Amino acid sequence: MTKEELISLITTQVQSYNDNLDEPVDLSAGADSVLFGEGGVLTSVDFVTLVLDIEEAVEDATGKSITLADERAMSQKHSPFRTVGSLANYIEELLEA
Repeated sequence: MTKEELISLITTQVQSYNDNLDEPVDLSAGADSVLFGEGGVLTSVDFVTLVLDIEEAVEDATGKSITLADERAMSQKHSPFRTVGSLANYIEELLEA
């Protein structure tokens, strides 16, 4: 998958999840839209659910199973979950490994 396809996949999953949130994730900044951390609106539970949905969508689209919330992701200096773009970059790395 290209980075643009991954951004689209993530955005679609977030848009779908937004229906369940009191305060939806603002996706107007595109790849720079904040998902988690400072400026983000997702609770930890919302975030975990969204990550699982994204993992499933990636597997459906590529046939490859990935795990996003693992030790590698949690140990990075800059969280791969901060923005749509950083998450797309991280998924791209995992798919290439």
